[in-house]
Amino acid sequence: MDSSSTTTTTKDHQMVSFGSDFHVLAVDDNLIDRKLVEKLLKNSSCKVTTAENGWRALEFLGLVDEQQEKTLEGSVSKVNLVITDYCMPGMTGYELLKKIKESSVMKEVPVVVVSSENIPTRINQCLEEGAQMFMLKPLKQADVKKLKCHLMN
Repeated sequence: MDSSSTTTTTKDHQMVSFGSDFHVLAVDDNLIDRKLVEKLLKNSSCKVTTAENGWRALEFLGLVDEQQEKTLEGSVSKVNLVITDYCMPGMTGYELLKKIKESSVMKEVPVVVVSSENIPTRINQCLEEGAQMFMLKPLKQADVKKLKCHLMN
């Protein structure tokens, strides 16, 4: 592995098909990082919705309050994948991951956590809480290919 490659830590495999109907929610407080992830995913023919923080992501997913979530029960998730930054103000990516995994509607949706910091305890904590993968920033097109391969196997 050369020094320019990105470390990727993964959990269990889950079948997912990428295509124009594959919808990804990308969550990052940094506009440049958010735009980069959006561009990389669109290059891979994904539909992308972005959110600038965890609360906006929860609003989009319909997980803001219990009443709203109850009306979603039995319905299909709006997204096929969530990619979230770990370090965000207000609600970390880890806290967002936990809320998604606590939801009866969203718990099966794969969540990928990204961070610019390679901290093994943080990586393990996210994977134990149900993250599908943990990837280091900055993401590259090769990382999206790796992600596609992982989710499709």
